[in-house]
Amino acid sequence: MALELNMQNFEDTIKNNEVVVVDFWAPWCGPCRMIAPIIEELAEEYKEKGVVVGKVNTDEAPEIAGQFGIRSIPTVIFFKNGEAVDAMIGAAPKQMYVEKIEALLS
Repeated sequence: MALELNMQNFEDTIKNNEVVVVDFWAPWCGPCRMIAPIIEELAEEYKEKGVVVGKVNTDEAPEIAGQFGIRSIPTVIFFKNGEAVDAMIGAAPKQMYVEKIEALLS
């Protein structure tokens, strides 16, 4: 299951894990709801490989969204060793997320 990220746990999660995938979303966003099952599948499939998949509700944590200049949702940001290294804006097929995660693991 994807980790709910907020002001209390966001920084530690990003810093303390090698690869972190963060889905910036909101409950009213249709495309966000479309990719929600994909995000959950990625969380399950990659937890054995040490990848943390998290979600930031932009309505509840606008400070985090602002920190990364999130202008449209869904936006998925890929972190490696605490640094944002890649991002995808809008809904995409699962394979595209898988390819980005695999590239960070190799």
